[in-house]
Amino acid sequence: MGEGLFQPLHILLLIGIALLVFGTSKFSALGKGLGEGIRNFKTSMKEGEAPKKEDEVKPEEKES
Repeated sequence: MGEGLFQPLHILLLIGIALLVFGTSKFSALGKGLGEGIRNFKTSMKEGEAPKKEDEVKPEEKES
């Protein structure tokens, strides 16, 4: 039970139904938003791994 739940034909059928319900414009906007979210997540993960170059090298303060 539950075997073969996500077969390629089932996924194509779900995408087809989603296109009929939401239309192509909403579907493309959803894809664009999802892509931007993943991209932002990846960049935030990279920023968390390595310290920024600005933080590593601090400019010396000038004495007045």
